[in-house]
Amino acid sequence: MQPVRYSQQEVDDFRAKGYWTDQVFSDFWEKNAREYPDKEALVDSKGGRLTWAQAKQQMDRVALTFVEMGIPKDARVAIQLPNCVEGFVARAACEKAGIIAMTLMHTLRHKELQEILGLIEATTVVIPSTYRNFDYYAMYKEVQESLPLLKNLIVIGPDLPAGAISFDGIVSTPIEEKYPADYLASRRLDPTHVGFLTTTTGTTGVPKVVEQTLAARLWSTKTHCKNWRLGPDDVVCAVAPWAGSPGGTPTYFCAPQVASKIALLYEYNAKDALEFFVKEKVTIPCVVPAQLAQMMQEAVEDYDLSSIRAARCSGGYLNPTLAEEVERRFHGPILSTYGSQDTGSVSGNNLNDPAEKRRSSVGRPLPGNEIKIADDNGKALPQGEVGQLYFRGPQNSSGYYRDPEKTFSEAYDSEGWASPGDLAKIDEDGFIIIAGRKKDIIIRGGQNIYPGEIENALMAHDKVSNVAVVAMPDPIMGEKACAFVIPSQNEEFLTFAEMVDYLKSKKLAPYKLPERLEIVDAFPLASDSKINKKALREIIAEKLKEEGKIAG
Repeated sequence: MQPVRYSQQEVDDFRAKGYWTDQVFSDFWEKNAREYPDKEALVDSKGGRLTWAQAKQQMDRVALTFVEMGIPKDARVAIQLPNCVEGFVARAACEKAGIIAMTLMHTLRHKELQEILGLIEATTVVIPSTYRNFDYYAMYKEVQESLPLLKNLIVIGPDLPAGAISFDGIVSTPIEEKYPADYLASRRLDPTHVGFLTTTTGTTGVPKVVEQTLAARLWSTKTHCKNWRLGPDDVVCAVAPWAGSPGGTPTYFCAPQVASKIALLYEYNAKDALEFFVKEKVTIPCVVPAQLAQMMQEAVEDYDLSSIRAARCSGGYLNPTLAEEVERRFHGPILSTYGSQDTGSVSGNNLNDPAEKRRSSVGRPLPGNEIKIADDNGKALPQGEVGQLYFRGPQNSSGYYRDPEKTFSEAYDSEGWASPGDLAKIDEDGFIIIAGRKKDIIIRGGQNIYPGEIENALMAHDKVSNVAVVAMPDPIMGEKACAFVIPSQNEEFLTFAEMVDYLKSKKLAPYKLPERLEIVDAFPLASDSKINKKALREIIAEKLKEEGKIAG
């Protein structure tokens, strides 16, 4: 399938410069099965465990079964699974069968699925029967009624509902005996064409479907492997959902390139994550900032985390104070990467970066990427000034699924520049420092307030475990800042007066000071485990209505 936005000239240029190659990700599974057949490749916290040879065998069996089911090359198969071995097997099998896989967050439900699966014309899905007390099979049976093309419901696990196709049955059947060893070679995907699909996080309606090429993803993740010095002795653990970049990039895309073991936390809570790190001797946990903040509320020192040599964090703003605490208590550096599903990978930290840069930036641009910081009129700004970040290069996505109009009106301009939607600046050493989401800017009486600046200051307070600053409506000023704070354990709650005095001591301008404080136990999270600021804005707006401070 030809991608929406890459021209042949761009493809040729990226190939000539060595950015894009003929490799695909299943090549690494093949290589590792030959070189490390008995080495553990995949493990999950529900009990799944496979060597490289076993994983390859299962992937081949699923791929061949897809072919026998009559699924043509470039067809779309959706995988809605939590962090588990079966998800990796199914996704790699799609690539081997020349099928375009789409991973879906486990939190998506009927409305989103009907639109997404209808758009991509999926014929097959791979799902759990139930997960977290929710009946996925029943949901898909309902969705199936309005999607006549959706024929095959493949269910993992031993508890098989009537009418479902057994994933366990597929991987235990030696279908490969019917076919020559090179049978799947003719189904090989072109790495410069659409290789898989992803979705946006979906906090503003139905998620968008994004096309991705294997070549672009491989180039960005090769750089991550070098930056993190990944090798066959590493155990890379997805704590964040594998269906998104925070959990999936380091595990699905990076680890197999260097034969690192992949560990998958099936169901997240902070204590289970820490116990899993100990059990599997995890060397690089992969998390979002909210998960790190939750872990730091636990007695981390009670766990033997000596195996951890670094932590990889993405999927939201990482506060430097939180980053410093994680490095101190995990006894290893924190490594951030930056990008978006809509537009691709932008930058990343290197293990050799100074501690201050690791904690305060998202690293330097990945090789081949051009970066532009621009004002609201698109004019490039000088180094050190805050503006909207744009980038272009061999790590870009290839646009919205089969939708050139949306691709070039919402994600890319005519010159190929794309923006993840963040405000940023580039420091004197070339590191990218994120100021916040453009849509999260608080405009108080015409003056811009960047939430990240306030959050960074408040996180250093000993009564604060985590903080999110959002806009609240105001009839006079338009918007004011409200700080939502999760308190530290064993501490008295932060008071409003304490917050204001503390921020004044940090020399913040008076107009930036939050004018309301809300103490909460937890933050609402989006489907990819990022803090859902849209939900926080809705919560405070509703409270103001109830209090009669704004019109209902």
